[in-house]
Amino acid sequence: MTEFSSLPKPALMQRITSIDILRALTMVLMIFVNDLWSLNNIPGWLGHVEHGVDGIGLADVVFPAFLFIVGLSLPFAIDNRRKKGDTEWQLMMHVLTRTIALLVMGVFLVNGETINAPAMGIPKYLWYPLSCLSFILIWNVYPKSTKRSLVYIAKATGIITLITLAILYRGGEEGNERFAPHWWGILGLIGWAYLASGLITVFAKNNFYVIAGAWIFFAVLSMVAHAGLLPHNKIITGIPDAIRGGTLAGLTMGGVLTSLIFQYYRKKKNTTRLTVVLLGFSAILIVLSVITRPYWKLAKLGATPAWLFLCSAFTILAFLAIYWLADVKRKANWFTIIKPAGTDTLLCYLIPYFLYAFVNITGAHLPAVLLTGGMGLFKSFLFALLCVGLTGLLNRGGIKLKL
Repeated sequence: MTEFSSLPKPALMQRITSIDILRALTMVLMIFVNDLWSLNNIPGWLGHVEHGVDGIGLADVVFPAFLFIVGLSLPFAIDNRRKKGDTEWQLMMHVLTRTIALLVMGVFLVNGETINAPAMGIPKYLWYPLSCLSFILIWNVYPKSTKRSLVYIAKATGIITLITLAILYRGGEEGNERFAPHWWGILGLIGWAYLASGLITVFAKNNFYVIAGAWIFFAVLSMVAHAGLLPHNKIITGIPDAIRGGTLAGLTMGGVLTSLIFQYYRKKKNTTRLTVVLLGFSAILIVLSVITRPYWKLAKLGATPAWLFLCSAFTILAFLAIYWLADVKRKANWFTIIKPAGTDTLLCYLIPYFLYAFVNITGAHLPAVLLTGGMGLFKSFLFALLCVGLTGLLNRGGIKLKL
């Protein structure tokens, strides 16, 4: 497996090692915490805090970290596309098409949660692998040697499968619910936050003050929304909550703002000043979290301002630590084993759905000792690494997702 490179990339292949590593670590952690449902007798602080409770667990910091990383990557991705010759219209359409793809995947995965198998006539455990296989067929980056006719057939097969699943879908206890965006799911929420931040980043053209103003706007919007001060008219309520609520878009815009700060001091090769500025930004965010917590609590399920500020600070600190380790101290090779989770994160995210379906189909099960306490946690950690390893194998086999 190729190591992460700590060296600068050519202009059109600009990847930031520390961002890839942070994304990989976040995905491993996401798979790990998503597997905790299978365990018994594990510390409560590892999971999600219940709705209405003031506080967060480990699982409650993973999703915001991923949103923040989406923002970290945006300026680099958009700059690279500009260097390749993309116009503003092409950039805008790229953001829109990626958003649509994330929304589609999010809605299909969400509908799998409420399937009524007898009413639908399809076992519940088949919904996810069929959906995920369709995603792969549609959004796979096929090798250039693949015949175009085969690519078109594969993509058409994926689209037809999704349409068929949507038509056949029946959900709910009575089996009378039809396919619909009951909520957008993790991928869908990322999609809406990406839409807002992506379009702003495109039109801002790396103007620091515009990006900073957009982040402040969403941070204030988060507080205004939680204070119940938003107008209740059709225009406002028609905006998706992931944007209207301010918090999720604020997390992504925070990543964009951090990315611009990072680029500025990195070009000046002033690592010390970069560290001081990001530490200062983190301190401000922590103070804001402390100030806003008494008003709206610290909660993921409420997407509160305090959660926005604190998780943003956590992610900046993690990014800074990884930057020093991987880019400054040149220890990026320590993270080589999880590289696929950082370079093909979407495929890695989908792998558990196939593995859980395999367990259901085969009836395989692990002994209780491997599902309890510390041994259970170790099992879930190995499960996350297995998903990363399978992603790497599929990548080498010509399967790599790109929206």
